[in-house]
Parts: sequence; C-alpha cells; structure tokens
Amino acid sequence: MENYTSDSSDSDSGSKTLDLSYLMLDLKLLDQHLNKETKDAKKIEIILIHQNRIEKVPQTITKFTNLHTLDISHCNLTSLPDFIGDCPLTCLIAKQNCLTNESLPKTFDNFPILRELNLSGNRLTEFPEQIVPLSELKYLYLGGNSITEISKDIWKMHKLKILSMGGNKLTEVPASLGGLTSLSALILCDNMLENLPSSIANLKNLKSLLLHKNRLRTLPTEIITLKGLTELSLRDNPLVVRFVTDMTHNPPSLLEISARVIKTINISYENGNLPRTLIDYLNSGHRCVNPKCQGVFFDNRVEHIKFVDFCGKYRLPLLEYLCSSKCIGPSDTEEEVVSGAMIRKVLLG
Repeated sequence: MENYTSDSSDSDSGSKTLDLSYLMLDLKLLDQHLNKETKDAKKIEIILIHQNRIEKVPQTITKFTNLHTLDISHCNLTSLPDFIGDCPLTCLIAKQNCLTNESLPKTFDNFPILRELNLSGNRLTEFPEQIVPLSELKYLYLGGNSITEISKDIWKMHKLKILSMGGNKLTEVPASLGGLTSLSALILCDNMLENLPSSIANLKNLKSLLLHKNRLRTLPTEIITLKGLTELSLRDNPLVVRFVTDMTHNPPSLLEISARVIKTINISYENGNLPRTLIDYLNSGHRCVNPKCQGVFFDNRVEHIKFVDFCGKYRLPLLEYLCSSKCIGPSDTEEEVVSGAMIRKVLLG
C-alpha cells in the first residue's frame, strides 16, 4: 500500500509525499497506483518510487503538476524520458539504474529550476554535456560510472556546491574546474588522477576534498591557500604509501642555456631584435623557488618534493620546481626525511 506523509516545510498547504518505494512494482502496477492519486495530484510534491522494477518511467508522472522531488533510484531504468521535464522538478534522483549517455534526454532545457541531480551508479561513459546549462544546479552526483573526462565547460555551472565524481575513470581534472568558486565539497576519490591543476586554489569555499584511491604522488603547492579546508582524504595514493625520491635531470638544450644567461644578467631585448618565437620563449621563463638562487629555467627543471605544514596540523608532500639539483638545500628539520613517521603525519582521510 502507498504511504503518505505531510511535507514538513509545506504542511499548512496540505502538500504530500507519495511513497511507493520498496514495493517491487512493475510498470503496470505502478501506473495503476499513480492513476488512483491523480485527483489529488496538485497536492503531491514528492514522489518516491525507488526499489521497484519498472525499467522506464510512466508518463502518468506528468499529471503531478506541482512535483518538485522525484526519486526513481534502483529501478533498472534503461532510459530517462524527456517528459519528466514537464514537472517543475528541483530534485531528480535516478541513481543505481542502467542509464547510458544515449538514454538521457538530449537536452535539459525543460529542467530550468533543477537544483539537485543524482545519476550515480549508472553506465555513463562521458560527462553529460547537456546538463552544463543547468544554471540553478547546486548538487551534482555522477559517482560510480565510467566517465573518463570532466567537461571543460564545468565552470559554467557556477552555483555548484557539491560535485561528486568518485568511482569513475578520470585521468585528469580540467583547469576550468577552478571556476566553481561556490564549491564546498569536491569528491574525486577512486579514479586514476596523477595530478591536480593549480587552479584548485581558486575554490576558496572548499571544505571537503576527497582524493583517496588515485595515483597522486604530489599535490599542487597552491593547495595550502585553501584555509577553509576541513576534510582532506589522501589514503591509497603514492604520495602517502611511497614518496618519490629518485630524480633525473637531463642537461638543458643550447637554447635554454642561452636564454638563461640573457634572463639572469638582464640583457635587454626588443621585438625588433629577435624573432617573435624567441621573444615568447624568453618571456616564458620561471624563477627558481630557492630564495638563495637567482636562476631561471624554461623547459628544463628539477622536480623536488618538499614537506609543507598544512592547517597547522599536518605536513604534506608538495611539488616545487628548481633550476638545478644544486638548489636543493639541506632539510630544515629531521621530519623532512622520508620515513614511516613522516608518512603517519600525512592526513590519511
């Protein structure tokens, strides 16, 4: 039997929740249940249909003209029909189904006020680009799929507060993700990430960053500027279980040697004196991070792991670039020695 509960936020108006979950209904029986309630359709704002056997959503759902929350999880759904957008949904939960990129609506233009979308645990292999224009979306859950890339247009979803993409096949994070300045939680665990973009430092409102079960061996130095971060999970990454200490340093090219001399002793150059390509190359130089060194590097650099205090409580291995291996000074403290004790000081999450 279906269950009704008053919606606490709208109890005065008599709004209701129609709960048809865990009944193992097939499509025909579900349709019958929904048809029986169409006389009170305007009062029903929440419909729960999870844990049934329907494979597709009945069109009867569109008769509920004030429906703002629909949970159709664990139903073996193979498609998400366009007509769902005829309901004024603010929350759509369709996790743990059999949805593919091809079975999603081609456009989400009919969902202008959607605030929460949960497509976790489906069969998506690509980031669904059609959801990018959802300007009101605040909570996006795409974990447990097989997505290989995050859309480079992700920055357009500027109201996002939670982005959950754990348990996919991500190998990189686009720099444009740094445009999600409202983000408070970023879940990227259980992927194949080897590094993070420095633009992650732009996420000033970030409180939770879950990165466990990846292939990270360092973090971008800029992460230490995220002062509001209260949860950082790093377990099962190479930077926790094994630090890289071997260093290879190939000799610089003649081009780089010459450019280093020009920049180090401040030889002036102008557009009329050199080809444009050489001007651009000279302007791309980076100063050595060693404060005692005035050196410059271009393509040839030395990677060095330095342990940095984070939030006054943990010491994390961060990657810095030097112009020469000679610029690596002695450790400031014994704690910078790679050891079991040092690993224990890294936040394991």
